[in-house]
Amino acid sequence: MLLACSSAPKVSYQDPNKIETISADYGVTDLQMLAESMTRSLLQTRVIMNSPTPPLITVAPVKNKTNEYIDTNLITNKIETQLLKSGQVRFAVKATDMSTQVGELTRQNSGMYNKDTASKIGNMEGAKYRIEGEIGSITKSDKNVRDIFYNLTLRLINNETGTYEWQDEKEIRKQQRR
Repeated sequence: MLLACSSAPKVSYQDPNKIETISADYGVTDLQMLAESMTRSLLQTRVIMNSPTPPLITVAPVKNKTNEYIDTNLITNKIETQLLKSGQVRFAVKATDMSTQVGELTRQNSGMYNKDTASKIGNMEGAKYRIEGEIGSITKSDKNVRDIFYNLTLRLINNETGTYEWQDEKEIRKQQRR
């Protein structure tokens, strides 16, 4: 009976760029700061700045080494989007999406499509570089304060030589008082 009489929740749109400080947990502001910092740093590397054509890159999923749930696909997608919008890099299909790509090529070459318009098998380009990394955290707390330190480390690896061409990290430290 009380549930039926309660008022409906009030929902409002907020500016997605407004600093969010609801808790010390990982949030949208952290995502935006990490992605912007890493994108800016990566675009300033010699590999990208000195390349006559935009280098082809693939991305491995960012590993979550924190004690909380963090959707690391959001980190990866935000960085990929910003890098693509710069026009300075191109991306190859991620390993996690490869079965979908192969399925599409198989479908188009099944004999049901015009051979002149079907995408040809054997023409995918291999990425010269791979971005990979991890996000970790250290949490300390007592009865009055909760302190969380986040660290995102990304690296650009040359797939042929296995050498690190770039690596950077972004740190965030948040405190919540009770």
